Amino acid sequence: VDHQKADWVSIHERICQLLIPIRTSLPFLLSEKERKHGSEQLVKRQKYIIDLAYSTAQEFVLDGKHQEAIPAALHALRFSTDVYGSNSVRLVPAYLLLAEASTGVGRLPEASKYLSQAQWIVLRTPDCSVAVQYKLHRSLGLFCAAEGNFEQALYHLANDIYLASSTFGLKSIEASGGYFHMANVFFRQNKMDVANSLYAEV
Repeated sequence: VDHQKADWVSIHERICQLLIPIRTSLPFLLSEKERKHGSEQLVKRQKYIIDLAYSTAQEFVLDGKHQEAIPAALHALRFSTDVYGSNSVRLVPAYLLLAEASTGVGRLPEASKYLSQAQWIVLRTPDCSVAVQYKLHRSLGLFCAAEGNFEQALYHLANDIYLASSTFGLKSIEASGGYFHMANVFFRQNKMDVANSLYAEV
């Protein structure tokens, strides 16, 4: 009951009506043209649910409501897998969101599993975009910081900043997130001079 309530609060209320046409199978006696149109409509609906579930989960994470984010992020992952396949790089954002939400509620083994999946997909995608790569390094950095492994956290955050700034520019919003998280790590190590200079950079 608790799980169903959490799911309802997180995302199900928003997508309940959208699921009906997705879960209704097409009539068998259709022409090829009608079947093709039906398949296209199905994919369009699934993509809409992916976007809605992902943005809802992202809002919850930004609000610090990590528990509420998990069901929505799981829906985003499930539908992304249906549409793009289980090895597609398009699954990485959902995995990273699940990792961040899991870390936020203290489920580090789950977060580690999601990050491993994301990392595996990125490694197997030679033409993976830099936007996905820098976000992966940021997530790995945040996870290592949550574990208390500050050296590894700084390594990943340095890669995050390098990738983001080489693509979007040194003064970009994308790079500033990496500086901010790196400053937090130095702050936790009581290296206040470095932390303050990075906060100033942000």
